[in-house]
Amino acid sequence: MAEKVAAHITGTVVRIEVEKGAVVSAGQVVVILESMKMELPVEAQTGGTVVEIKVSAGQPVAEGDLLVILG
Repeated sequence: MAEKVAAHITGTVVRIEVEKGAVVSAGQVVVILESMKMELPVEAQTGGTVVEIKVSAGQPVAEGDLLVILG
């Protein structure tokens, strides 16, 4: 079953810390968001392989927007 990593706050994507095909573990930072001049890490809740990255650096996102899909 796919794990969907979503934004936990409205902000802008600063960096994507993973690439498609990368294996990540639970708690690993996958994306860095900027909100209110602070950089906030978004972590994977479970481990898996990055199947798809749904955002790009500089892209604005809203709370709940899908960032990364893990398989």
